[in-house]
Amino acid sequence: MGRGAIGYSGATARKMRATIARPMPSPTKKPSDLLRNSLASGRIHSAYLFSGEGEAPRDAALEFARGLVCTAAGDGARPCEACRSCLCSSASETKIKIDGKGKKGSFYRHIGDHADLYWMERGDEDTRIRVEQVRQLQKELHLHTSEGGRRAAVIAEAEELNSAAQNALLRLLEEPPPLTSLILVAQNATSLLPTVRSRCVRVVFPTELRPILRGDDIPEEIASIVARLDGIGTLGMAELLKWAEEFRGTRAIAAAALDEFLQIATSWLHDRTTRGVAEGSGSVRAELDAYRVLNECRRELTRRNINPQMSAERGLFALRGAVHA
Repeated sequence: MGRGAIGYSGATARKMRATIARPMPSPTKKPSDLLRNSLASGRIHSAYLFSGEGEAPRDAALEFARGLVCTAAGDGARPCEACRSCLCSSASETKIKIDGKGKKGSFYRHIGDHADLYWMERGDEDTRIRVEQVRQLQKELHLHTSEGGRRAAVIAEAEELNSAAQNALLRLLEEPPPLTSLILVAQNATSLLPTVRSRCVRVVFPTELRPILRGDDIPEEIASIVARLDGIGTLGMAELLKWAEEFRGTRAIAAAALDEFLQIATSWLHDRTTRGVAEGSGSVRAELDAYRVLNECRRELTRRNINPQMSAERGLFALRGAVHA
């Protein structure tokens, strides 16, 4: 793979880790403990709010939802990955497209093929989660369960619920269907209405460690990438496509290189957004959208059928879009 100015290697990853110097606060309760203790005791709540940056809250919500419908006997780990429910809820390579208007796709999708597990987020072409999505989910959850046991619905990107959608969600939180749990996932819980937050069991995840990107002791490889990111607003389409070509080659190597780049790019974008807020520069919606795209690109790299070069193109165009907004 042509590495160009990126110059990634295992050594770069080690240097990145060496430059991390930000404390990690303790969460209120480890998600793994919450899952294990809740299922073992049978004290399951009707609503949870997982908040924090990165993929950990989202991944934990998926695991927790699957654990709720696991039918394994005894006190073993849940999800057990062996019972029929776990096999039905395992990840699928094919995902139904979500469309907030319900015209080009579904309002939500199921987790795996499990009829009693729901996953909702904003549509591919939407900027917010629409009230129609919440209402459709509410109708579905008030029907009888397909399997006769528990069921769960995960609302990812809950901070993207518009005001009407949050008010509709309140009705579901105030009168939850029996044996049903809602799991909201948000980067920042304060973006939700206080009345929504108050009805959820809060699970706060630790802040992701971020590499320090600027300073005299920053490794040359990282400083070079930061310099390129600082100038991304001046690049045209052809130059961005050429940059993405640096992630072409053997998939395993290209995917590892892209994941390391996306870590730096995400931290760079975070610093840019923080500065914008501090300077009162107005809306940071474009930066938040780009942040979401970068996280999606990192998730995509775990799937074997994803082309790293194409993911790189998507991430780079999102970063330039944030700079131009």
